Amino acid sequence: MLNVIGVGFGRTGTNSLQLALEKLGFGPCYHMLEVIRHADHLPRWRHALSADKIEWDRVFDGYHSSVDWPGCAFWRELVETFPEAKVVLTVREPERWYASVKKTIFATGEDTEGPTLPPNGLSPEAMEFAGFMGNELLPRIMDDGQGGRLDQADEERAIETFLRHNEEVQRVVPADRLLVYRVTEGWGPLCAFLDVPVPAEEFPHVNDSGTFRRTFEGAFAERMGLSVPGATV
Repeated sequence: MLNVIGVGFGRTGTNSLQLALEKLGFGPCYHMLEVIRHADHLPRWRHALSADKIEWDRVFDGYHSSVDWPGCAFWRELVETFPEAKVVLTVREPERWYASVKKTIFATGEDTEGPTLPPNGLSPEAMEFAGFMGNELLPRIMDDGQGGRLDQADEERAIETFLRHNEEVQRVVPADRLLVYRVTEGWGPLCAFLDVPVPAEEFPHVNDSGTFRRTFEGAFAERMGLSVPGATV
């Protein structure tokens, strides 16, 4: 059961929030990398995307919080399904968000030396995963609500989608359930909102653009059986 639902788009500090929530006792925390790293999550999401009514308890089985995509694309359903969960909307300056997401999530696979295929080519499992990501999951979670895809939008349209999402969350989610949060604020607002003590250690500010891209591409390469120069898992 989810106790905390992160509804902010990727590249708004979601990886830092993931680590913070796990430190505060709300882990494991779901993140897009979970889809990539765990083979058994493909059938979870495939079933969910094809079902008339998604069984969110099944999708997030074993997790107590969620941040980033794919969860934030279904924020309305999650807020309704888990009525006791607190909701955290991570935000940042729109132009900085776009600059970051354009260099990372929207650019994955570009400007690299290219992946090295295994000697016998891709496995059937790798082919299935690539097809699922490209044809099923990404088109659904990158739907901009205006007939296009967020990851294919220009800066103006992407920022419009980003701002519209943030405004809609604040309009729909009751104020006593919602924290609008910048990870640069550190532990204070987050701990007060979740009613937990402030840890002695520093807040986990992680995942600059370069680190994110190496981590994401490394995880994807491992899942696909590829070798990508400079990538880390």
